[in-house]
Amino acid sequence: MKIQCAMAVWAAMLAQPCLAQQVTTWQLATGYRDDSFHTQNIAQFVGDVERATAGALRIELRPNNTLFKLAEIRQAVQEGKVEAGETIMSSMVRDIPIAGADAIPFVVQSYGDARRLWHLQRPLIEKHFGARGLKALYVVPWPPQGLFTNQPVHSAADFRGTRMRTYNQSTVRIAEMLGASPVDVPMVEVNQALASRKVDSMITSAVTGVENRVWDQIGFYYGINAWFPKNIVFVSAKAFDALPASAREAVTQAAARAEVRGWELSEAVANESTQELQRRGIKVGRVPVGFEAEFKRLGEKFSREWVRSVGSEANLIFVPYYLQR
Repeated sequence: MKIQCAMAVWAAMLAQPCLAQQVTTWQLATGYRDDSFHTQNIAQFVGDVERATAGALRIELRPNNTLFKLAEIRQAVQEGKVEAGETIMSSMVRDIPIAGADAIPFVVQSYGDARRLWHLQRPLIEKHFGARGLKALYVVPWPPQGLFTNQPVHSAADFRGTRMRTYNQSTVRIAEMLGASPVDVPMVEVNQALASRKVDSMITSAVTGVENRVWDQIGFYYGINAWFPKNIVFVSAKAFDALPASAREAVTQAAARAEVRGWELSEAVANESTQELQRRGIKVGRVPVGFEAEFKRLGEKFSREWVRSVGSEANLIFVPYYLQR
């Protein structure tokens, strides 16, 4: 009996290191490059999670469309093909229309406005994600969207017959309103599209211009502050719920820190990127006052179309949003 007890104790001792070494591994897919501030922020989030769980949860970051293209990532997580992902929220509008609230032109004009909008939008996004087996972790905005052109522009008429880079339904509609032909180009292909004259203009952030070194093809950047689109990082609810409570708490806390850090990074890179465009010879300025008024009228028209298409959920965001101003 003593021998049997000793053997049982010895077996248990041998098993303990094996149990301690059990590791859960997630893969997190994003369409953005390693040097994107969004990707760098995710990398820090990943490191925070691994440290907080003592290595029990490892998240392998897969950037630059290596697993799935940006627009496919949400569906891939939903279908269980990958545990976690990041995408730009406005890419989800066909399936989740309310995700397009932050891409309506000229509604949000500052980071403070963008925060208020997200606080109102988040419960609706969480509801739609939950219905699809997803859990939102955090969001980070891009810097305000400006206008890049290869020729100076003075009015909407200057866009007729040109080609505008688009990446979601909002940018497609704006191109149509301006009389330009929409051309779908992922961010990682922007430089190539500009070099081959596939597009003549684009509405995107200054940081996108710097990351793609557009100064070789683009001469003008107008700070129109069109909108503040947000990227969302999310996980399969099934994968999240399978974690022990301590690991779930570690992920939640790391996500909260990543959101605060990401918003600060966004504002910092907005200023740095605009200055870098100027240093590289791009003419940075504002559009003429008359053209700015045209843009605002387009934004009002877009807003009315969007509210009609989305329905009552749109009012849950925009009624309190405007009342808080």
